[in-house]
Amino acid sequence: MELELRHARVVVTIGTAGSISAGAQELGLPQPSLTAQLRRIERAVGGDLFVRSRSGVTPTELGARLVPLLADLVRRADEVMAEALAASGGPLRLGCTEWTPPALRDALQAALPDTAVQTRTLNPEAAVEAVRRGALAAALVPRVPEPAGGVPGGDDDEPALGRALIVREPVWLAVPHGHPLSARTSVGADELTELTDHAGLAWVRSSQDHWFRAVERRVLGGSAPGRVLHHVNSHQEAMNWVRDMEVVALTTPSGALPGVSLVPVTGGERVDLVLLWRGNALPRETPRTLVDTVRAYYCDYARSRPAYWSWIRDHRGEFGELGRHLPQPVDTSPRPEFSTRSAATQR
Repeated sequence: MELELRHARVVVTIGTAGSISAGAQELGLPQPSLTAQLRRIERAVGGDLFVRSRSGVTPTELGARLVPLLADLVRRADEVMAEALAASGGPLRLGCTEWTPPALRDALQAALPDTAVQTRTLNPEAAVEAVRRGALAAALVPRVPEPAGGVPGGDDDEPALGRALIVREPVWLAVPHGHPLSARTSVGADELTELTDHAGLAWVRSSQDHWFRAVERRVLGGSAPGRVLHHVNSHQEAMNWVRDMEVVALTTPSGALPGVSLVPVTGGERVDLVLLWRGNALPRETPRTLVDTVRAYYCDYARSRPAYWSWIRDHRGEFGELGRHLPQPVDTSPRPEFSTRSAATQR
């Protein structure tokens, strides 16, 4: 096997992350896949690069010589790609799942005034594949909460991807305005089937091949509760059915539409919204700009839905990734009262 740039990125990521498991998480790859890649790379260079232990990895004598050289190779490759992108004036293409709000595209363009921004809506698997192939520079995709977890990965020959968590969205119940459940402050995940059986709720569920199907199965179980009137292929279609047909559905808050009320589901699932990018296709600072812009946009969206923004404020510990975009907690501790007697004494 000949050593390639993608192999250098794998080694550098493992070294920087401090462990194979942390490196796999950062690259969006299954840990066994990354372990197999590292073994092939080590065979190609003629020896082990890291000593594995329960606490992580440390460079071997060979690794101490080669890892800095590989890191310099990755840095120089990034500089070449940044210069090439600037010289070509080509657009930055970003994919989104479900739908792409025009305001999000405008926010990205404002954050990158010297780069033309193009957006595209497609399903998560297609978005990840497009980033791997270079058809997209980055993609905003949900992390499907299957037991194995993780963003859909590729095989061992695919280039490594950068990734950053934007927000961990709760999964809530969507009901029509005025529905009896809309007055609830929350509903337990374990109540949904019982409520359906006693209240005769009608549902819309995701189609078999839609990414949200796995989320519904985790919350509702393998069998469909009550009556399922329709299977949808997008959150927007589901919300239209909730609004117009007096049915209920599960959704993330960003998938809701006007005309629909959201009820928090306690003890439910969360969906990780993740930004992926092809490491050698963007200037070094661009991923940071994208991440910060998308997080700021998400908070602006949440503010437009007071009930959800209030929930975020009350559960800010669960939204730590939004960082500085969250409101600072109000200091409610009592302040010392001003004493006129002490002031007079001082005079």
